[in-house]
Amino acid sequence: MNRRIFLKNAVGTTLASAGMPGAVFGQESQPVVRTTSGLLRGKSHDGVAVFLGIPYGGDTHAQRFQAPLPPSPWTNVRDAFVWGDRAPQHSGRPGMTARAHTAPNAGTSERYHLPPDEGASSEDCLHLNVWTPSPSRKGHERRPVLVYIHGGAYNGGTVNSVLYDGTRLCKRGDVVVVTINHRLNAFGFLYLAGVTADPAYADSGNVGMLDLVLALKWVQNNIAQFGGDPTRVTIFGQSGGGAKCATLMAMPPAHEKFHRVMTMSGQQVTAAPEIIATARTRDFLARLGLQNAPPEKLRTALDAMTLDRLQDAARVSSSWLPVVDGRSLPRDPFSPDAPPLSKDVPMILGNTHDETRGLIGGAHPELFSLTWDQVPGALHKYVGAYLGPVTPAAIVADYREWYPHYSPSDVFFAAATAFRSWPGQVIEAERRAQSPAQPRTWIYEMDWPSPVAGGRIGAPHTVDIPFVFDNLAVAPGMIGSTAQDISNAQPLASMMSATLIAFARSGNPNHAGLPHWLPYDMTARPTMVWNTLSKIVDDPRGRERQLATQAHYRQPGT
Repeated sequence: MNRRIFLKNAVGTTLASAGMPGAVFGQESQPVVRTTSGLLRGKSHDGVAVFLGIPYGGDTHAQRFQAPLPPSPWTNVRDAFVWGDRAPQHSGRPGMTARAHTAPNAGTSERYHLPPDEGASSEDCLHLNVWTPSPSRKGHERRPVLVYIHGGAYNGGTVNSVLYDGTRLCKRGDVVVVTINHRLNAFGFLYLAGVTADPAYADSGNVGMLDLVLALKWVQNNIAQFGGDPTRVTIFGQSGGGAKCATLMAMPPAHEKFHRVMTMSGQQVTAAPEIIATARTRDFLARLGLQNAPPEKLRTALDAMTLDRLQDAARVSSSWLPVVDGRSLPRDPFSPDAPPLSKDVPMILGNTHDETRGLIGGAHPELFSLTWDQVPGALHKYVGAYLGPVTPAAIVADYREWYPHYSPSDVFFAAATAFRSWPGQVIEAERRAQSPAQPRTWIYEMDWPSPVAGGRIGAPHTVDIPFVFDNLAVAPGMIGSTAQDISNAQPLASMMSATLIAFARSGNPNHAGLPHWLPYDMTARPTMVWNTLSKIVDDPRGRERQLATQAHYRQPGT
């Protein structure tokens, strides 16, 4: 993937190396919590109890391409000290979003060391992690719960990374943090119902999403034992994680299992229709040599396939997506309107100002030195599918008029972002604003310019992650590696993480020290612009938004 190359190149030097798993959390205490499956033993340090690798579902090898089942109960106390296995994915480098920020085994000298990033890969991948100030809340109000869903599209990724360490959020806002691994690519989104009537595969196109539903059910049933409030659950995610959040908003099985949503550079306007999902499945089966297998024998043939064969065949597509299957996902997430199922759920949507400087420019450094003659061709080559009837020449002319100080490369990346990465958020925000619900949608734009690579990546895709987690020190690939870099960015991280916590607590992001943030509407379009000096701007980049609207955006792969 283009982004993977960028993320690899964006990695900087970390401040300290992580310790080995056997010496993860120190020995201050080992809290034990009773869950519906059995007792769990975590480790505590500096006022935060941490439980890693908690199984919320059974080994999916036994449920290959089928809806997940709860985990088998255990009788002894189970140690929750190290990451659980991550989902199978061919690349072998699943932590794509995290890799933009951290080097392997990243840690900091200020706090305990998590295990090395990522961990093992297997079909026994339904694990989650919990951070809590303390499991017990006897005589006290239960804490808001923040549930993070990772990016990497629907193909790769993991939460097994120090980047998603919930310690600082717990300490800043007295919240409980949960992060989730789930099935991906063909293992999570292979629509076999289009090629066989076997009832075992009726839900196969969305089992990766049903994993997340099962994880949210686990939170609902167990989080009170960790001091969390099951009636105040916020789901949030970046890139593919945000898209998964948007999809959950339209899924009846997920209804009332979460109560607020925040998406970061990740939207899902439409899902895959059955006809496209079935064609993708036929290509997958052909790669396995099963294109002519009798439908009644397909389960036996798929069960016999090795993990390596399946992972290799999953590469047939980079656009594995949820499927509008008439069952767990009966409609497109945000088409033709915002999902009525979630109309009363408060929502924050955000994008970064320079999404494509990393997403495209990271793999193609030559795009940072374009000439004016080369810009139209570059737009046609890299984002032509998003332009619709708008010609590259007309785009360049408009941008040169609007931004006479822009270089050719500036125009390319700005236009590529406006047509490729931004429209999904605009559509979702507008459809939320047009819904009959009370105003409960807030929009942000991340403008903070990264100092990395001489500043040429601007405010790229993924840059907001270390700010909302308040984990700047483990994100040298975006924040910079010096103490001054971290000091410069810390006020914004404090404000953004406090905003997420305020939203989780009340369903409204406003808090002391934040410019008053009004809900989004179709007239003023108020937007929080995050930067060293954050402010509310009405309809930022409005001319770009209006131009991109002419392209009639359609989600890739759908």
